[in-house]
Amino acid sequence: MTVPEIRIVALSDTTEGQGSSLPIVLMGPSLGTSVAHLWGAVADELRGRARVLGWDLPGHGGQPAAAGDFTMKELAEGVLTALDVVFDAEGRPETERSFVYAGCSVGGCVGQRLLLDAPNRVTAAALVATAQRMGTPEGWWERAELVAQAGTPTMVIGSAQRWFAEGFIAKDAQAGTGISTTLLHDLQDADRHGYAQVCGALAQFDVRGQLGQVSVPVTVIAGAEDAAAAPEQLAELAAAIPGARLVQYDGVAHLPPAEAPDAVAEEIAALLDASGVATAERGDS
Repeated sequence: MTVPEIRIVALSDTTEGQGSSLPIVLMGPSLGTSVAHLWGAVADELRGRARVLGWDLPGHGGQPAAAGDFTMKELAEGVLTALDVVFDAEGRPETERSFVYAGCSVGGCVGQRLLLDAPNRVTAAALVATAQRMGTPEGWWERAELVAQAGTPTMVIGSAQRWFAEGFIAKDAQAGTGISTTLLHDLQDADRHGYAQVCGALAQFDVRGQLGQVSVPVTVIAGAEDAAAAPEQLAELAAAIPGARLVQYDGVAHLPPAEAPDAVAEEIAALLDASGVATAERGDS
């Protein structure tokens, strides 16, 4: 096993010079998606409230697969290492390296590991469409083998059904936003070996019984129509974290940041307030 190299992506514009004074929100993607496309609309809603950064999974978002297999713990370590490279380049002191985290699906699994492994860094977290254990190890290993051999296009039809609530793709096409098509293209373009590596990490991920020590504000966000991370699993996740808040969106499935970006952004904005991180003067920009 190895710690993968991770790329940090800027999701908000800080050219106005206020970026260094804003609190940081770090966003993590779902399997098969790029962080910029999954979280872009949410990041736009947080403009002026936070400096929004994201990270891409190995083999996703145009990045190569990792040099070797990795666990979820090692993936979280790679995310933190990549973030610190950015902070080192900026000369940011150790006392100013905390952040609010928001992750969807496997990104939420990484968020759980960060809450456990770097509690001094995460001031609050939104755990979206995720669980203490996702699926079954056997199911993930089978998917890893299939995709490694046949490629990610084999996942497109099934993912379209799991990712979006019934009628969303048609509604999205009618509105002309194109987010569902864009995310499915992300999946088709993902490196098959990188996708399989993430499946392997998910197969081994299980933090049940470990989250009772978390002491920062956490909001757990569920989609009422999510078959990949059922609302019951999200309720169990919220119950496992002291003081965690559970919200559920009707008419939403596995990708709330794409299906309900305004609502998700409101929850993250509330976490920014609850975390006690100082923010710059708010505006409508």
